[in-house]
Amino acid sequence: MKMAPVHAALKSVGQTLIHTGQHYDVNMSDVFFQQLELPAPDVNLAVGSGTHAAQTAEIMARIEPVVADAKPDIVLVYGDVNSTMATALVCAKLGVPVGHVEAGLRSFDRTMPEEINRVVTDQLAELLFTPSEDGDANLQKEGIAREKIFRVGNVMIDSLVRLLPIAQKQQRPDLPGRYALVTLHRPANVDDAQILKGILESLLEISRDIPVIFPAHPRTKKRISEFGLKAGDVRIIDPLPYLDFLSLQSRAALVITDSGGIQEETTYLGIPCLTVRDNTERPITVSRGTNALVGRDPQKLVAEVSKVLAGEKKKGTIPPLWDGHAGERIAEILIREIRERRSD
Repeated sequence: MKMAPVHAALKSVGQTLIHTGQHYDVNMSDVFFQQLELPAPDVNLAVGSGTHAAQTAEIMARIEPVVADAKPDIVLVYGDVNSTMATALVCAKLGVPVGHVEAGLRSFDRTMPEEINRVVTDQLAELLFTPSEDGDANLQKEGIAREKIFRVGNVMIDSLVRLLPIAQKQQRPDLPGRYALVTLHRPANVDDAQILKGILESLLEISRDIPVIFPAHPRTKKRISEFGLKAGDVRIIDPLPYLDFLSLQSRAALVITDSGGIQEETTYLGIPCLTVRDNTERPITVSRGTNALVGRDPQKLVAEVSKVLAGEKKKGTIPPLWDGHAGERIAEILIREIRERRSD
């Protein structure tokens, strides 16, 4: 979702598309390329799963010869996954400039692997593309030179703007008229049996007032099974392709999540979002958007859902530059930078 708008805007520039294979489930990988109208990757490293250390090391080992052989003007990395940091580190050691799309986001929680990835990647990147003003401020506080920082808006919203009309045309006769949508995948929420049990119990309580639909991440489904937990009337379904999920999300009465991207999408869509975390790297979705942090207290989650269902919805606004043109801004900057570097 983040790469597609930039890739489309850079059609006049030669590109090599590398898929590390960190996400390899068909519904979480292959179908995204199809629905976002991306070409098949030029290179698929097929890294697969593993511990953070093992996966990061494998990505580094497999991507190094690819970058060394391609000799690119610049390598773009996206977001905050292990692939992002691993690629940035390899490129830095090879002397290849790195551009980081979605730079500057901070939860200030170093227990989150994603936070480590963000901080390391931003220190290594030469071009830092931020989605909002808090990203600029965070980077400058960390000593990043102002001239490296470019506030371009949110590429996730580019994909949403382009594909929302298509998603909303999808007919879903299987859906109830009003429902809550749930996604959970963070280790802090799903890897601890007691925490996951508490969240599921709160969802069961919520399902008495509104149907709950839960497209479950493979990791989450595995943990529910391993821990012997019961979902009751909560409707657990397989992960959904992007268009299917966007269709579901755009019709939801509210969304319960621990995903960063969904906090942004619900803010744009004006849908109440309750984030099952104590912090967020996207505070603008709280200060300006429809997002509220509810932590991991099951009863607080139930109480906040009750407020939303009673009509106490947070009135949000769409942040500046979340207008569907972030990818174009990134492309303009990249083309200018490449030309300048080649002329030096």
